[in-house]
Amino acid sequence: QVQLRESGGGLVQAGGSLRLSCAVSGDTTCISAMGWHRQAPGKERELVATIPDSGRAYYADSVKGRFTISRDEAKNTIYLQMNNLKPEDTAVYYCNLAFSDSRAFWGQGTQVTVSS
Repeated sequence: QVQLRESGGGLVQAGGSLRLSCAVSGDTTCISAMGWHRQAPGKERELVATIPDSGRAYYADSVKGRFTISRDEAKNTIYLQMNNLKPEDTAVYYCNLAFSDSRAFWGQGTQVTVSS
């Protein structure tokens, strides 16, 4: 069973930075993509960033140039570096993995709150 656990969320001032981490356990062979989503109160969950196993990263227009997704395979950890945070970035952030057999796994989410 694959399990994802996010950390690094919290309260930050506008213009500040946070790095979210997602520790992955279990059998992670045959991963096709990894990504981060977020969901603000009253809004649908939206894609923030994703990267195929052997492809180019994609970013939502709202975070392009500010956020960076990466993975440390040795540590089995996915990161989301968030710079120049804005109040509209406030949301619960979820990491996820997708596998070549169409399985998908999600973390429990971590709250990011950006104050003005």
